Amino acid sequence: MSIAPTSDYTIPTNDTVNKAVMLMTKNDLRVVEIDMPQPERDHVQVQVKCTGICGSDMHLCRHGEIGIFASTQPLILGHESAGVVTALGEGVTSLKVGDRVALEAGIPCSSCDQCMMGRYHLCPEVVFKSTPPHHGQLAKYITHPARWLHKIPETITYEEGALLEPLSVAVAAVDRVRVKFGQSLLITGCGPIGLLVLAVARVAGVHPIVMTDVQQNRLDYAKKMGATETYKIVPGQSELQTAKEIRALFHNSEGAECVLECTGIESSFRTAIMATRDAGTCCLVGVGKNDQTIPVNNFAMREVDIRGLFRYHHTYPRAIGLISSGMLDIKHMVTHRFDFDDALKAFDTVGDASANALKVQIMN
Repeated sequence: MSIAPTSDYTIPTNDTVNKAVMLMTKNDLRVVEIDMPQPERDHVQVQVKCTGICGSDMHLCRHGEIGIFASTQPLILGHESAGVVTALGEGVTSLKVGDRVALEAGIPCSSCDQCMMGRYHLCPEVVFKSTPPHHGQLAKYITHPARWLHKIPETITYEEGALLEPLSVAVAAVDRVRVKFGQSLLITGCGPIGLLVLAVARVAGVHPIVMTDVQQNRLDYAKKMGATETYKIVPGQSELQTAKEIRALFHNSEGAECVLECTGIESSFRTAIMATRDAGTCCLVGVGKNDQTIPVNNFAMREVDIRGLFRYHHTYPRAIGLISSGMLDIKHMVTHRFDFDDALKAFDTVGDASANALKVQIMN
């Protein structure tokens, strides 16, 4: 059940048309008009002020799927968003019109065993925005459950609010690999997630931190952000040799105690395993193809723990605290901004290697 908006529950707006960025089918992305949503019970209407483009959005555009999730019908993209509450549904008391909020994209059932044990990100019924078949948040107006909106203070911009979603992945990754103060860390891939992992790890006192990538400009950026050492991957070089050279960057050439693989590329994951110190931990953060070959004897005989990561849970409050306290400054990672009507140009920019884009955001 929903209530009709009234002057007591809405922000007056001149907007009469709602728009969304919709993937019709592979390689067919459009800005389309959609209905203006009205909030049902326990939901609110949000004017989405800023949405970042994620690598998964690009993967869906190019391949029509991401991991095990295939898009079989038109899909609104986007799950890195922040905005302002513009209308309340019945029963909402935790928010008011005008509240500035970051949107947590995963909506669990809140009653299954995984949810009850606090692992709501593993809920088998979770609705995660922009993961097929669930529409995303890259629209001018959407509705969202009040429970999964997080208030952001005036000191956090909408751009930073949209960065809270990938920052949550980074917080979860550092948690998942169990790296501690003063331990060594290898991060493979200097994309937005890898760089955010670097930022979180530095705040946590992790040292040394080595980062790898194939692009020198990304490695240079990582160095400016505080990476202890960087290593440029040499295409065509054997994984074993690459791993040996990476291991040499750590104490006694033993490799990293903890490794976070942030590309999803099979060769990178294999190299990351071999670059992990004996009895260390290697965690796969990046999403690649479903079936990959990994060096089983290499990690089994060295007692290297292989872990996986799936999204995040209970991270938004911590991420908000890190930014609002000034401990973490990541707004410099937003390199390109586009108005909503230029959303297709934003996606083209992400896909253009010569643009040197880190995080591209669409503003409303």
